[in-house]
Amino acid sequence: MRVVSLLPSATEIVASIGMQSALVGRSAECDWPPRVLNLPVVTAARVPTEGLGSRAIDAGVHEAIAEGASLYAVDERLIRELQPDLVITQDLCEVCAVSSGEVRSIRGLGADVLSLDPRTVGQIEGTVDTIADRLGVCERGSGVVHEMRRTILEAERSVHGHPPRRVVVLEWVDPPFACGHWLPEMVDMAGGVELLGREGEPSRQVTWDDVRAADPELLVLAACGFDAHRTADEAGELPLDVPAVAVDANARFSRPAPRVAEGVAQLAYLFHPEAAADPGYPAVVVTPA
Repeated sequence: MRVVSLLPSATEIVASIGMQSALVGRSAECDWPPRVLNLPVVTAARVPTEGLGSRAIDAGVHEAIAEGASLYAVDERLIRELQPDLVITQDLCEVCAVSSGEVRSIRGLGADVLSLDPRTVGQIEGTVDTIADRLGVCERGSGVVHEMRRTILEAERSVHGHPPRRVVVLEWVDPPFACGHWLPEMVDMAGGVELLGREGEPSRQVTWDDVRAADPELLVLAACGFDAHRTADEAGELPLDVPAVAVDANARFSRPAPRVAEGVAQLAYLFHPEAAADPGYPAVVVTPA
């Protein structure tokens, strides 16, 4: 089986079930585990993000969408040369990866196309099982899912009985976007109450007045595609008047992959440090300008 993954979460899942050797190509965003960086890159974002602030990136994405342009450049020739049996992508978010329709439109490809579109933690677990089944290693998928559930259950047990923390998780900081899909569920599992996010639904733009009106005890800044330090640097320029902490969204929050279980463990500690163990993942307390 030869697999091209255009989705960072799928690349992570394939590696987690011990099938990295099946991968023959990746998107530019596929960066975990680090050893996949040696694979040929078959897609790249048209909107540059390096060196740009959140607002500039947001403006560039909206401009491209308004013009009806694809956000990704696809190297069709290279994909055909790699001769994949399976191409994995998604239709959940037009900003996150090439759509399945774009892949199917590649002439002469001749590969199966698998679209992964999870919206909840349970559906993320389901995508692990789906990929494992397609690659013929069902039992390995079950093992990964079992480990995810064990990590989440330990976090839930550690905060059980403690008053839930009132929190807002933002998936973008300038402009602010309230979280959606699996993130509100992660907050609940970790002993919090998400005040603006909508479980199972896309993230949505809000205002800083909306954030203040929700009156959270803590802001968790999980900017999609950013690590904790880049998020903290940008958030430090904003007029925050609520305690805030930046986390590595790229690793444990934005991508629907096994490490969201680690994200639940980290949130449990951030919400209830008196009860939950510190898993030691990157987090930066944000000091407003």
